[in-house]
Amino acid sequence: MNTEITQPVKPELHSRLVAWAVSHARAFFFSLGKLYRAPLSSFMTMAVIGIALALPSGLYLILKNMELAAGGWDTGARVSLFLKPGMPSKDQRALANQLRERAEIERVTVITPDQALKEFKQSSGFGEALNALDDNPLPPVLVIYPDPGMTDPKAIEVMVENLRRMNNVEDAVLDMRWLQRLQAILATAKRTVIVVSGMLALAVILVVGNTIRLDIQNRRQEIEVAKLIGATDAFIRRPFLYGGIWYGLLGAFIGIILVEASLGLLQGPVQRLAGLYESNYSLLGLSGVNGLWILCTGTLLGWFGSWIAVGRHIRDIEPS
Repeated sequence: MNTEITQPVKPELHSRLVAWAVSHARAFFFSLGKLYRAPLSSFMTMAVIGIALALPSGLYLILKNMELAAGGWDTGARVSLFLKPGMPSKDQRALANQLRERAEIERVTVITPDQALKEFKQSSGFGEALNALDDNPLPPVLVIYPDPGMTDPKAIEVMVENLRRMNNVEDAVLDMRWLQRLQAILATAKRTVIVVSGMLALAVILVVGNTIRLDIQNRRQEIEVAKLIGATDAFIRRPFLYGGIWYGLLGAFIGIILVEASLGLLQGPVQRLAGLYESNYSLLGLSGVNGLWILCTGTLLGWFGSWIAVGRHIRDIEPS
């Protein structure tokens, strides 16, 4: 009994799958043919989509390059570790060597009281008045430069607090303003990229939706005839959905080309500017993963824009 029941079902299921695949393949290539038959209007639509996708992608790359460049800046961030007055020089050097072994510290510079007083005389302009002092009131100082990878203000504050609790340490002072400003700038830039990306994604959806809507209106009579002979809404909407996918995918390709072309134009001036600062810095370009994300995003936005337009307008068209 089981053999008699299941044998007729398998060929029927297979034929349905073949018919489904053939129907989608026809819609797939039919929608591509429509773009080919109207190259100018299709290219203009895809160019608009490409520009809309290139702008946030370019902003994202600019932000990444800013972060990369900032990692190589000598920001001057340092911790001034004031030691107790009268601390022997050998103990100062021993403490400095101990701190140099820490992973979170890049380098340590020892400033003796005599060196500090000499620098203060030169910078303050009160050299003659300072010569009248019987004793040097300045304490020894260890200037600590944190590792460049430490950009989190909280982590540096914890390090400074630990340094402050060490023996023979009077105080530890850190200028946090550069870190706070850098973090605020990068956070604002990231939020700006997110906002701009959302607005341009909406623009892509509207552009594709309006293009598909006009295509539906131009083929209104054809759709009415198809419904008269029994075509379902799913069958009618299929080529329009594939059309939106093609718009988004090819528009994404144009966006990638625009981003790479822009980076190519900027690469020379950036390298010349970096050379003036004795740096070999070069712009970071799109990676394979970034390019794939742009293609997937453009395809998804194109499909979604066409789905909204088709779902709304196909139902409104009925044979009169």
